[in-house]
Amino acid sequence: MSTGSRTAWEGWARSVPPLACTSTRGPCPDPAATATRLARAGLAEQYVVYEAEGGVWHFAAGSGTGVTADAGGITARAAGRTWTSRTDGRPLESFAAALSALAALHDEGDGGDGGRRFYGWAAFELAHLLHADPAAAGDHPLLCALVPSVEVTLTGDRTVVRAVDEAWARKVADLLAEPPAAASRDEPTREAAEAVIAVGTAAYGRAVSRTVGDIRAGLLEKAVVSRRVPLPARPRPDFPATYLAGRRANTPARSYLLDLGGYRAAGFSPETVLEVREDGRVSTQPLAGTRALGEDPEENERRRVELLSDPKEIHEHAVSVRLAWDEMAAVCRPGSVVVEEFMAVRPRGSVQHLASRVTGRLRADAGPWDAFASLFPAITATGVSKRAALQALARHEEGPRGLYGGAVFRGSTAGDLDAALVLRTLIGAGEEAWLRAGAGVTGQSSPEREIEETCEKLRSVAPYLRFSTD
Repeated sequence: MSTGSRTAWEGWARSVPPLACTSTRGPCPDPAATATRLARAGLAEQYVVYEAEGGVWHFAAGSGTGVTADAGGITARAAGRTWTSRTDGRPLESFAAALSALAALHDEGDGGDGGRRFYGWAAFELAHLLHADPAAAGDHPLLCALVPSVEVTLTGDRTVVRAVDEAWARKVADLLAEPPAAASRDEPTREAAEAVIAVGTAAYGRAVSRTVGDIRAGLLEKAVVSRRVPLPARPRPDFPATYLAGRRANTPARSYLLDLGGYRAAGFSPETVLEVREDGRVSTQPLAGTRALGEDPEENERRRVELLSDPKEIHEHAVSVRLAWDEMAAVCRPGSVVVEEFMAVRPRGSVQHLASRVTGRLRADAGPWDAFASLFPAITATGVSKRAALQALARHEEGPRGLYGGAVFRGSTAGDLDAALVLRTLIGAGEEAWLRAGAGVTGQSSPEREIEETCEKLRSVAPYLRFSTD
């Protein structure tokens, strides 16, 4: 992807302060709880908790330093100043150019790990600009990134704090020294969770039937049709408490907790959209094909065997892997794309999925955002072909998805990028909060089974909802 107007963002990049203060503390026995406590402390206007691979949690916070883009324009903020530019329908290119401008100033030792870190999200509607109808992207923000004033990395071995100055470092040190707070006990009953899960099933069944009709008419092969489950305005969901309770019960590929760019989210992502390393290795992890995962080992094994032999689930998975291969090949060196894993079964909270991994090596002229542009949104959140699936979703889903089906990411100016698919997530904006779940619809689908699948997936979040008492 061309850096485009990178030079236009150099003034902003020069205004972003480096992470000049680094300190290391002892092991963190409970990284999830500690990261949640930092999020709850209100250190700054915006924060992100991101659980990366290998049991490593990152907490990042800051006020007013970052980038936001929509279809028409992009805004960067730092040091109390604002920079703006038109995007002309190419927000991802402009977004990448702004972040790229940080590289020359922050790659040499800033933070001690090869470049300046940023955290952010991409809304699902960005897909319309990349693959379908630009008019369908709307006028809401599509991309948002925070360049943090403080970043804390938590592992079982050590705790590393990086901050722009001693004042930020002291705030975090004081919080880390505090004893943990008592866990929330305000949890929903099983009946209450099931009542939430059941909202909107009839309308969803009709949407599935219409989509099956489109598929049988030859308009597309597969569409991941979802349903929105609104939550009552009172009591308000407690996002940090929901995150911690849900993370204790789930087995995600990535997890995240954020308040950034107008969205709040607490999620347990079953898969990554992509993972890019500094050396150019890129991978994606399509999951498609689902069965419930409960407390009975024998029943779980029966469902696993059923999943591996179900023609509908195998077809759904195979077409997803095929398209992932094609999208990887578009940005990778010839001959480097391989399927490293095919149709393994992965436990993900209340469900088990068929899982594959496709890897490759980026071309010399391609970077992490080129790979993101090719792979976003995840095939397993859209369908096949992506363009036809996006058009079908616009016909059969109610309203924009926003964060659902998009991505939450952590990256650096050194070239790495790790993006989690936004599924199994409590989402909030303004006074509203909601859950959302979908299922892969093919020509063999039945409304009853796809409704059941969305319920299975919602059980990864709904039983762990916690609510504020204020």
